[in-house]
Amino acid sequence: MFKRTSPSSGPTSAEVTGFHDPATGSIQYVAADPNTRKCALIDTVLDFDPEAGRARTDSAQAALDFVAEHGLIVEWVLDTHPHADHLMASHWLTQQTGAPNGIGEKTREIALLWNDYYHLPNTFDPDRDFDRLFAEGDSFKIGDLDVKVMLSPGHTLGSITYVVGSDAAFVHDTFMQPDVGTSRADFPGGSSSELYDSLQRLLSLPDDTRLFIGHDYPPVNDRQEPAWEATVKEQRDTNPHLQDGTRDGYRQIRDTRDAKLALPDRILFALQCNLRAGRLPEPEADGHSYFKIPANRF
Repeated sequence: MFKRTSPSSGPTSAEVTGFHDPATGSIQYVAADPNTRKCALIDTVLDFDPEAGRARTDSAQAALDFVAEHGLIVEWVLDTHPHADHLMASHWLTQQTGAPNGIGEKTREIALLWNDYYHLPNTFDPDRDFDRLFAEGDSFKIGDLDVKVMLSPGHTLGSITYVVGSDAAFVHDTFMQPDVGTSRADFPGGSSSELYDSLQRLLSLPDDTRLFIGHDYPPVNDRQEPAWEATVKEQRDTNPHLQDGTRDGYRQIRDTRDAKLALPDRILFALQCNLRAGRLPEPEADGHSYFKIPANRF
């Protein structure tokens, strides 16, 4: 697993370490307050082999090992949205650390959508499985660092951004790296028009804000190694999906691209777990968990 640390620039700036999961292209983060050594684990990965239907905790454990090695204290386990491409490790990490977990409040609405897709009425209950459901404008702290919550829909209807301290924002599946573009908006509840608005809001943050994205899939363009950090200014000036400058132009680029994309190979497993904070389906009478996969719905 490739990892890289973005250093703090001062007492109000988070130290951010990203870990790239090559199987899904996902990046999980440890965002730490350099003063108190308290941290949040953001968008962590529960490893999953879709061919064998087997989950493992190797990636999440790597984050915990890093925390222990650097003398950090986990204060939060956070997700930006119910991911479609990887299983989240939220539930397992709350068990390991005792820290509360959180996600956006509109996850309730996403749960209603997927209750229908899986024909599992009343199965997904975010109020049960998450300790905090954040709304637009909510605030909390990681150590002494202020955290503000921004609703950033488009990829999903309930995606949120965590703006941490003075110069870091965890922007999930909105931007990709500036040499790639932006994220897809064709999942149930997604919207390229809403994603355009979310991108513009993020670009209104200060130019030197570090934007930490959700995915990278190297090799790409001239890069062989994964990357996941760019400033607001870098995104505004060089992201190819934003150079037209209009909503219609952006939507044409995004919708045309999305029409050619296949579903992620883990999506129908992932949503069944991630709407339960990463818990596998309840064990049946034989003690084993079983996934329910809808046929001919996508």
